[in-house]
Amino acid sequence: MMKGYIFILIVLISGSLAGAIHGTVNFTIVEPYLDQAIGIENQNLFASGEEEDNPQFWAEYESYRIWQKSGQVLAGIILGIAMGSLFGIVFALSRNSLPGKNDVTKSLILAGLMWLTIYIIPFLKYPANPPTVGDGETVMLRAILYVSFIVLSGIGVVIFYKLSRKLQSNKKYFGLIGYIVFISVIFFVMPENPDEVNAPINLVNEFRLMSVLGVSSFWLSVGIILGLFWNKFEK
Repeated sequence: MMKGYIFILIVLISGSLAGAIHGTVNFTIVEPYLDQAIGIENQNLFASGEEEDNPQFWAEYESYRIWQKSGQVLAGIILGIAMGSLFGIVFALSRNSLPGKNDVTKSLILAGLMWLTIYIIPFLKYPANPPTVGDGETVMLRAILYVSFIVLSGIGVVIFYKLSRKLQSNKKYFGLIGYIVFISVIFFVMPENPDEVNAPINLVNEFRLMSVLGVSSFWLSVGIILGLFWNKFEK
């Protein structure tokens, strides 16, 4: 039985390391697309007269972007600790029922399931967009829709997982079918993204792909790191 303080340390270290990897990957592959998108946004501001194309604007812009980029890894660590804590708790509660011969395999399987249900499926409904896409007045609405979808997907997983455990071994697949039906209904019932894509579609698609790779790096990392730590200390 793992001691409580060791569990907390494992979760915090795993989350922070995976978050640092996520932040580094984002800085490397996502930031270039952010620069392109913000460049388009700036040109739109100049064209509309909301901002003036002058040295003062660019000095403030460069200062802001340097500050923003420098915080990528720190932001990744903070987010990693939060998501890593959730992951660690779920792993501790579900470890005995997860398939796999060792804790690394089990941790990776759980990471894959959480990546799919609370990231990829919501992403398919509300994909990430670069800064130039979207109206500032709809930010709150978009955030509410996205978080609501994540919560509903998570609730669905818990409900149908518990249902599958109560079914006979040859009928456990009904739990998976139930979740697929449930999330499909949610997918089509939830409102569409309120903002039109008004940026170059190649830029938007490449930004989305890089965003997926960035987040995927977190789930892969946290699955491996926590599994390795758990194997070492659960003795």
